[in-house]
Amino acid sequence: MTRRVPHLLVASLTAAALLAGCSASEPPTSAPSGSPATTPAPAPIGEGPVAPTGETKVLATGLDAPWSVLPVGDSTLISYRDTGQIMELTTAGDLREAAVVPEVDAAGEGGLLGLAAREISGTRWVYAYLTTADDNRVIRMSLGGELGSLTLGAAEVVLEGLDKASNHNGGRIAFGPDGMLYITVGDAGEPNRAQDPASLNGKILRVTPTGDVPQDNPFASPVYSLGHRNPQGIAWTEDGRMWASEFGQNTWDELNIIEPGKNYGWPIVEGHGGNADYVDPAFQWSTSDASPSGLTVVDNTLFMAALRGERLWSILDGVHVPEGSVGLEGVISANPFFDGEFGRIRDVVPGPNGSLWMITNNTDGRGNPTPDDDRLVEVTLSPLVEG
Repeated sequence: MTRRVPHLLVASLTAAALLAGCSASEPPTSAPSGSPATTPAPAPIGEGPVAPTGETKVLATGLDAPWSVLPVGDSTLISYRDTGQIMELTTAGDLREAAVVPEVDAAGEGGLLGLAAREISGTRWVYAYLTTADDNRVIRMSLGGELGSLTLGAAEVVLEGLDKASNHNGGRIAFGPDGMLYITVGDAGEPNRAQDPASLNGKILRVTPTGDVPQDNPFASPVYSLGHRNPQGIAWTEDGRMWASEFGQNTWDELNIIEPGKNYGWPIVEGHGGNADYVDPAFQWSTSDASPSGLTVVDNTLFMAALRGERLWSILDGVHVPEGSVGLEGVISANPFFDGEFGRIRDVVPGPNGSLWMITNNTDGRGNPTPDDDRLVEVTLSPLVEG
């Protein structure tokens, strides 16, 4: 099922510095033993890279405009954008409501969006990015109960006051290797916000688990990088590089390597602009081929969900490609899988036993469903070696 893309773009990469350390104003934020900083990583298949074999298994159907999938221990939580529900998927394949997040005011692309998890001093927390009547914000709720009976406590505000709109809300959240919470925030329909240092919109933000500004942030604010239109995916490879997937406007969608304090150009530049004042993407796609959302890493292979493109992108950065494997040394290459087979793909995360999980989102931003309901799908991966 693998098809190689007609040479969309090949860009040289330079390795970025490792992410900055924890803030001195926050208690130690490295994950306690057994508490990963991001979505639980599966046991590796090998040294990588990996690719889908074409084998898939539907784990759940009937999902209602799902946006984020979050494995927590032996359970899995899924956010429903429009209803504000967080659903638990049990090992038996049943769906049950774990909580309804308060104050969710869904409209257009806004609603209950990204989820993340963190254990701090013995308390398990679930973090959520949501749209309210007044703003976009990040909250956290304590996680209680066991497999099949998870519960969520009262909401605590982590960060609020992000401008909202019917589109360009961003919404992905994840804990980085440094224990800090990273938040993607769209320009909320006002492109100039992305270049405005006083605005938190059109940015990728970095805060402590309680929402404080780390002392080693590049600016005296939550802003970590700027010049973004609508980023909806973030992930880290083993070397500490941070990657982000981003919706373009009419021409180019982007995959960027994120470095602190850097400007990624929107709205002055869309895609590769060759302007020294802005960071060019590591890779770009036409908007019909991607419209990217979730992003994850398995065995140093990036996997990116595509909405309008209705496919899963497998991306190799060239740094971790062993001899005899598909890919070009020192450059980006990307391959599409499941073209149109599952419709719009919203999120991807590592699954158990070296697999990949993805959720579909076949309800568009105007609330119009397609005939097929949304589902959680397990994708089998195998080492990617030619021959």
